[in-house]
Amino acid sequence: MKYIKWGFIGCGEVTEKKSGPAFNEVEGSSVVAVMSRNRNRAEDYARRHGIPRFYTDAQELIDDPDVNAIYIATPPSSHATFAIMAMTAGKPVYVEKPLAASYDDCVRINHVSEKTGVPCFVAYYRRYLPYFIKVKEIISSGKIGKIINVQVRFSCPPREQDYATGEDMPWRLKPEISGGGYFYDLAPHQLDLLQDMFGVITYAYGINANRGGLYDAEDSLSACFQFENGVPGSGSWCFVGHKSAQEDRIEVIGDKGMLGFSVFQYDPISLVTSDGATSITVPNPPYVQLPIIRAVIEHLQGLNICQCTSVSATPVNWLLDRILGKF
Repeated sequence: MKYIKWGFIGCGEVTEKKSGPAFNEVEGSSVVAVMSRNRNRAEDYARRHGIPRFYTDAQELIDDPDVNAIYIATPPSSHATFAIMAMTAGKPVYVEKPLAASYDDCVRINHVSEKTGVPCFVAYYRRYLPYFIKVKEIISSGKIGKIINVQVRFSCPPREQDYATGEDMPWRLKPEISGGGYFYDLAPHQLDLLQDMFGVITYAYGINANRGGLYDAEDSLSACFQFENGVPGSGSWCFVGHKSAQEDRIEVIGDKGMLGFSVFQYDPISLVTSDGATSITVPNPPYVQLPIIRAVIEHLQGLNICQCTSVSATPVNWLLDRILGKF
């Protein structure tokens, strides 16, 4: 069995519990080096997690002969740069979502992956969680019949950090770094799941606005779209709504029933048919990225095939950019 020795580029919040520990949970895998431009952060992370080496330069980590796979956990604006550096060095990549800060950068990543033959995987980990596998299973079973329409609704009040300005402003609210505010950070999870269930979205149109005035990025968006199989859908996102309107909901409407579920809260799955209403609770693992990280590692070991590649992730960025009117 090939042993996978990971180097992390970035060691921020997402690596503390969602992803980082999972790399050591899978047989034949461990983390051997981490990198952050902030030396204190890199050294502290390495010490707390028992990682042998730390770097402040990404190229030095990529060139480490003991590292044979790279996890990129930085803001999206640098995903393409680091992914291309790693693949050019012959080292497979696992990138945080979204794949990049623009559709054009996704195309660049795919080009290099194809040219070098080095795989690039993307952390759309919800595809692999038991909760969403159950959702997909119910849809595939035909319990709600032929799919007629899909609706996404998300609303939340402003976070405390949304009132920050200047250097204190979160990077997610800086479009030049994130790609497009909270929409570019949260909606990818919803849209990737839907495209995994119903196929690629081939038509999309969006209206976006900044209604809260707290930052420059869009904070309220509406969109209509259509999947390749002809199913129409719509989405509404508001990141500055009143708490009374807080919602995290996707509804799949069929000709025999309706399925409702959440993406971020993992509320009980709601199934309504002519036979009545059913509420289904599905627990997820403590490290939510563990199932997909296991799939990536087993793919690199030749034991399995991970479908969550840069090619499969690129339609999400196309859709985000279309809704935002980037092209």
